[in-house]
Amino acid sequence: MDTIEANIRRHLDNLTKPLGSLGRLEDYCVKLAKIQGAVPPAPQKKGVYVFGGDHGVAAEGVSLYPAEVSFQMALNMLNGGAGINALAAATGWDVTVIDAGINADFPPETRVTEAAPPKARFIDAKIGRGTKNFYLEDAMTDAELEAALKKGAEIAGDALRRGFTMAAVGDLGIGNTTTAAAMLVASGLDAPRIIDRGTGIDDAALENKRRIITESVKRRAPGSDPRAIMRSLGGFDLAQMTGFILALKGKGVACVLDGFPVTSAAYLAFLIDRSITDYLFAGHLSKVCGHRVILEKMGLEPAISLEMRLGEGTGAVLGGHIVELAAVCARDMASFASANVAEAKSEEQKF
Repeated sequence: MDTIEANIRRHLDNLTKPLGSLGRLEDYCVKLAKIQGAVPPAPQKKGVYVFGGDHGVAAEGVSLYPAEVSFQMALNMLNGGAGINALAAATGWDVTVIDAGINADFPPETRVTEAAPPKARFIDAKIGRGTKNFYLEDAMTDAELEAALKKGAEIAGDALRRGFTMAAVGDLGIGNTTTAAAMLVASGLDAPRIIDRGTGIDDAALENKRRIITESVKRRAPGSDPRAIMRSLGGFDLAQMTGFILALKGKGVACVLDGFPVTSAAYLAFLIDRSITDYLFAGHLSKVCGHRVILEKMGLEPAISLEMRLGEGTGAVLGGHIVELAAVCARDMASFASANVAEAKSEEQKF
């Protein structure tokens, strides 16, 4: 056991409670202490980054909604009207919307660097106006992939400059569950356990989605490495998420994942660097069937399970708030000595 872990466990054991009685909150506190190198962990300053992008494969009828909804919902977020704005404001997160590759031009008034909650900041990180249709051709070029990964790392730098100790990752984009599933199937995960209804398509559309994904994987990326998978089947938004997650390593920032598309990007990052789970938290368990599969592959246990599938980072901010409460307990609870409370008489009685 390293020094930080030993010290935080000793700190937790000396608080006015039976040993281990806060359950997984104590595990979260240990992980936060190790991420920050601080006992107890410092108060959390929290920001959620919502990566938006359009996906050419949406032209194959894999989604319930038309592609223009990506742009419309991004504007809704910037105006403070989305689910993520409401939940982030209630739980103390700043919201940043990123145009990684939405097929539209944002008006000049969105280009502000600061805005008070519940409205959101905007980052223009556009690589292109949506990826190509990977059913017909590779989703992006090598140069576009590298640009997306680099932009993701730069956005991680934004989180550091703003002093965030916890950064959540959210998604926005019609067709992104198809892209996410294709990347995961190409990486070797079982298609029937991964491909789901996404926005709520009917049986016929689901069968079409399965066909598009399985045929595309066979054409584009059988047994490929993570970067080849992203280039052939990925999205500008998902690639930026991957770059963002990788760039937070060793920076003292806890990264909280949202649902299926975000976790697919994290899984590609995991295939590149298995150690990233040291600073990742699963905010929630999505209702999308493949989400549990990916979390289990990475050894992450979701903080909450509310059958959500909205995206936008909504599950991440709720689950991240639970994780934050672990640090609050460690910081604000009294010790037995300071509260003049008698401890258990023996080690056995402490459990």
